[in-house]
Amino acid sequence: MSVTVQNYMKSRQNLSKIVVDYIKESILAGFYKEGDHILETEVANTLGISRAPVREAIKELEKEGIVQTLPRRGTFVTKFSLDDIKEVFEIRMLLENNIFKILIYENKLSEEDFSKLEGLVLDMERIAGSSADDMEKSIKLNLKDMEFHRYLWNKSGSKRRVQILEQIFFQLRMAMLYDTNETGDLSRTATDHYEIIDALKDKDIFKCKEALQKHITTYKDAFVQD
Repeated sequence: MSVTVQNYMKSRQNLSKIVVDYIKESILAGFYKEGDHILETEVANTLGISRAPVREAIKELEKEGIVQTLPRRGTFVTKFSLDDIKEVFEIRMLLENNIFKILIYENKLSEEDFSKLEGLVLDMERIAGSSADDMEKSIKLNLKDMEFHRYLWNKSGSKRRVQILEQIFFQLRMAMLYDTNETGDLSRTATDHYEIIDALKDKDIFKCKEALQKHITTYKDAFVQD
């Protein structure tokens, strides 16, 4: 393969990644909602690129379960059933509890890490108490929530677990953002994270599991009726 062709392929891959990130951020920002039609031409024009990397990005998003392409109809943001959401919660609990064990048993967290985590919770509290509308607060808090948990995931050094969690966690956030009025008390969602931090400081696996279960239930009860 010549250098010119290699550069061309690399350029297309970079553009495809930009499109993937753009569509994901558009979903998190509420621009695209559950069941919305994503038009290749519209995305290409917005980003000032050809449709080829957009098509490649859509294929990648399909693999992640974020969009669905229907024959002769086009590409749509995925709709999640209650069974889908239950499964995502269950997988997340298993993997994240395992990550807590790694963080504790291998002493992965320092005082600097705990300060960083506490700062993220303070950011969440400020967002929950702000004068912004509920949609804006929910979106911003969800993004900070993701940042908090991603920080812990990455500190574990478990690349495969992180890869799986990144995929399902984005799907989970998509589900929660479809109805911000049903996501529970935003202030409680923020302060729940202090219990996770305290459990990690105490190196108490049981308390970590309990705190994560409580945190997830803040959202889960709004969607899953047993």
